[in-house]
This record gives sequence, structure tokens and C-alpha cells, in this order.
Amino acid sequence: MHCGTTSDTFLREDLDWLGQASNWAKFSATASLGVIHKGHEKEALSLMSTYLPKDSTNTSGYQDGGGLYALGLIHANHGSKIIEYMIQQMKGAANEVVRHGACLGLGLAAMGTGRLDVYEELKFSLYTDEAVTGEAAGTAMGLVMVGSYNETAIGDMVNYARQTQHEKIIRGLSIGIALTVYGMQEEADPLIEDLVRDKDPILRRSGMFSIAMAYCGTGNNKAIQRLLHVGVSDANDDVRRAAVTAIGFLLIQSPEQCPSVVSLLSQSFNPHVRCGSAMALGVACAGTGSKEAMAIIELMFKDSVNYVRQGAYIAGAMVMVSQSQGSNPKVASFRETIKKAVRDSREDSMSKFGAILAQGIVDAGGRNATIGMQVSVGRVHMASVVGALVFQNFWFWFPLSHFLSLSFRPSAVITLNRDLKMPVLNVKSSAKPSMFAYPPLAEAPKEKEKEKVATAVLSTTAKAKAKEAKKKAEAAVADDGMEVESSTEKKDDEEKKAGEEKKEEEEAKKEEEPEPEFEILQNPARVLPAQLKVLSLEANSCYQPVKPLSAGGIILLRDVNPSATDEELVKPVAAGGPVIDEGPEPEPPEPFEWSPPTSS
Repeated sequence: MHCGTTSDTFLREDLDWLGQASNWAKFSATASLGVIHKGHEKEALSLMSTYLPKDSTNTSGYQDGGGLYALGLIHANHGSKIIEYMIQQMKGAANEVVRHGACLGLGLAAMGTGRLDVYEELKFSLYTDEAVTGEAAGTAMGLVMVGSYNETAIGDMVNYARQTQHEKIIRGLSIGIALTVYGMQEEADPLIEDLVRDKDPILRRSGMFSIAMAYCGTGNNKAIQRLLHVGVSDANDDVRRAAVTAIGFLLIQSPEQCPSVVSLLSQSFNPHVRCGSAMALGVACAGTGSKEAMAIIELMFKDSVNYVRQGAYIAGAMVMVSQSQGSNPKVASFRETIKKAVRDSREDSMSKFGAILAQGIVDAGGRNATIGMQVSVGRVHMASVVGALVFQNFWFWFPLSHFLSLSFRPSAVITLNRDLKMPVLNVKSSAKPSMFAYPPLAEAPKEKEKEKVATAVLSTTAKAKAKEAKKKAEAAVADDGMEVESSTEKKDDEEKKAGEEKKEEEEAKKEEEPEPEFEILQNPARVLPAQLKVLSLEANSCYQPVKPLSAGGIILLRDVNPSATDEELVKPVAAGGPVIDEGPEPEPPEPFEWSPPTSS
């Protein structure tokens, strides 16, 4: 939910809650700081210093490993400055938990670089044959070599996967192998054929994900037919689920086709196939708010199998992210569904975990982010696809759920001048403000007042009290022929009437004031994907965009009146997190002369 916002106040104010986490829960909670500070590289080491390995041997391995994993998430796909630090930490790790975090962090930092020295270090960790370390090393090797189709690396990973006895290592390598064939299409067919025919179901599952990566976004009919065939015929449920999920990756650039392809699979007797069809819809239709996709997913909210409901909640959040109530009427009902699932004490823990993840996904980036699997020009976004693929493996290893943060992209328009600075600029949105407004903030559940239980009364006592009350009533009527209303009751009635009148007046005013047909946004602006079509600059603006505003993201401006007075710039806002006091700038050294030492 706070991905990239630097707003870590919850974790820092609730240290007692964080302290209760133990073992891998502490590892994952610490790694979540990397999601929060994602992309803020300048002060990453200072921010994470509390959670990184120290010289002392008394520190927690789970906290240290989570800190290194978080550091990798901060520098994901652009971590050239941190790679050497991560290699040193991996070499000097005190235990396999720290090595696990270091391997994942190193793989993220060196993603797509193809650096052989990094690959060799990870391979050395893999060959220690430790299950926990090997799983992370296998995944990290694929991250480093993503899209390279390096035959040596593929040979190393496939051969070791067939030799080792550790299922965790084979699972990690299965992800790594799939990542290396990203975008290779027909070139990867020999490897895919070899994996699909393997007797080990984990490697067959790797074959399904290899098809997803090799043909990602192509919509290749032959590949889809093969996935459909495996999805209904393989003997292993994990392979079938992976095959159906992979269909979503192939249809990223044509999401409107995915509901019709998986609609029958969503009604399969096999719950793993139903779960896979939900995840396929989540990947292919991410951020689109597709009504057809949600119609299929909503049927799975009431599925009898817990992990099908889990997948449906997550997939629904991926589809509904960056949607508003004004543009999509199903937003409110979906939010209410996952809220009930989280609060329902009778809900299974597995499906509740999915609902909790869904709440974070649907409010990604403080409700200012979306899941973007492709860039505006129609190309697939590599980091987003890689993050979504590794995220699918949270089924086996829950800390990998943080990889979905790689798929989040700001839903914003940021305009820059020729000096790459933000000028003060107004952007017109030709739609009603309510159409793309923020959803209402969630309210904390109110505590229900405890009902007082009536005390038991004996029948004789009740009769005596009834007689006494009857006598008092008759005496009161005799004295005064009418009931007198107390002054307090009169005041209450008057206050109620006044409150009702005020509400009626406010509602009448709202009805009298029609909602404006457009909205003026300030640079930089939160702009949802569906809102990009109705954006334009004001008629009297002294700037013209180099590319259309409908492209979204960062837009360069051309100054059509450069002779005008100095332009006003947007004031920068400080990032969140703890304030780091660097102290005053040191004075430069005194002038001096240096002479080289004489050789003796």
C-alpha cells in the first residue's frame, strides 16, 4: 500500500508489533521497508542501517537477511552502486538466512545486467547445496541473466536442478531458468520442449513459466494452445495451475481476449485450474477494471476451496487497482468484499492472507499507483513482468510476494521543462471531479456496545411490582388528568428537529450546486490511466508538450514563449522516513605541496 511513498510511520510507531514477529515473519516485515522506500537510492544505506548486518554477532539473522533483501528492492533494476556491497555481504554472511536475503538483494540490484562475476558468485552460493540459500541463489541467477538466453547459464541451472535432492533449490532454479528466456520466442523452443517432457513436475512447471516469459505479450496462438493442453491434461496440479496462469502473461497486450480464453477453465472441477484462471485474469487485465474479468473473478469469491478464494481476491485487486467509484461502479462492492473477508473470524487463514494482500494492492502507492505491464508505446515492461512472475511463487514462499512491487508504476503526469525541472502548470481534465476522485478513506471498526443482560425476576416479585405500579398510575391520573412531558425530553426533540433541518438544508444546497464538468489539476498531478484521454493544457499556456499528454508519466515541455519572464517552479517536497542529519559541510583542506617519496 505504501510502495515508493517513503511513509514508514506505521512500522516505526508500532515497533512493539514489529518486535513480536519472529523467524521468517521478521524477515518479511523487515523486507517490506524496501518496498516502502523503493527507488530512493541516495539515502538507502542510512535508512536501512538499523537492519543491515553489523560486526556484532548478536544481531538477528532474520532481520539482517530481511534488511539486505530490502536494500535490493530499493535498488531493483538499477543498483550498480550497491552490487559490490551486496557481494561482500553475501560472502561474509554468518548463516544461511542472511545469505538468502543477500542473494535475493544481489539478484534484484543486478537485474538484467548479465554480469558474469555476479553470476559466478551466486553460482558458488548455489553449489553449497543449502536448501534456503540455494533457492534464493537460483532465482537470483535468473534475475541477473534475464532475457540473455545465456546457454552456459541455462546449462548450469538445468543440470544442477536435475542433480540436487532439495526441492526448494529446484523451485528457485525453475524460476531462474524461465527468466533467462524472456522475450526469446521461437529461440527458446528447444529448451521449453526439454523442460516440458521432464519427469520432474517442478521442471515441467518451469517449462510453463518459460513459455510465459519467451512469448510474453505476443498472444502467440501456438503457445496458448500448448498451455491450454497442459492445463487440462498434466498429472500434477502445480503444473496445471502454472500453465493456466501463463496464459495471462501471453495476453498482456490484448487483455480483452483473456476472459473468453479462461472462462471455461474458471469453472473446472480442479481447484488449481480455477485458481490459475483467476491469476491469469489478474495479470492480463491488471489496472484495466475489466467488467468481463471481474464477472468471472467474483464467482470465485464464494468458492468452497480456500486457495481459490485467495487467488480470486488477489486477482480482483490487480484488476481493480487505480479504479475509482465514478468510473467503475464495482469498486465499492469489491472493497467491501475484501474488508469482510479480513474481518471475518470464520474465514480461513489462507484466503484471509489473500484478502490482506488484495487490500494493499488495490491501494498501491497510497492510491497513486497502478500495475503497468506495458509501456505506453505498446512494448512490454520487463521489470513489471519479472516482478509479476516471481510474485506467483508466493504460493510456495511468502516473502516473494514483495516482488509485485516491481510491477507498480505511478499513475501520474509530471511535466518538465528543458532544464528537467517542474514548472508551475495547470492541466485541464475534461471530466467531472467525482469520475476519478480518491476512494473514501477506510474507517476503523466501531466497538459495539455490550448489551445488558436482563436479570431474572421471580414471578411473585413481578406480581408485587405490577400491583404497586398500577396503584401509582391510578393516583397520578387522579391528581392530574394528563401526562406532563419533562423539560429534558422537550430539549432532545428540539435538538433532533434542528439537526434534521440542517441536514435537509445541506442536501438542498448540494442539489442546487451542479458538479463542474471539468477539473484543473496542478503539476505534478495524480492521473488515472482512464483519465489520460481527457487531459489537455489550458488554451493560454506558454508550453506545448513534446509528446501527447495521453502518454502519461513524464512529459517534456517546449517553451513557445522563451522571451517571457522567469518561470515559476514547483517547490520540492522532502521524502518521508527518518530525517538524516548530515551535519555542516566540512571546510576544504589548507593548500599544501606534495612530493613523492624517494626510493631507498
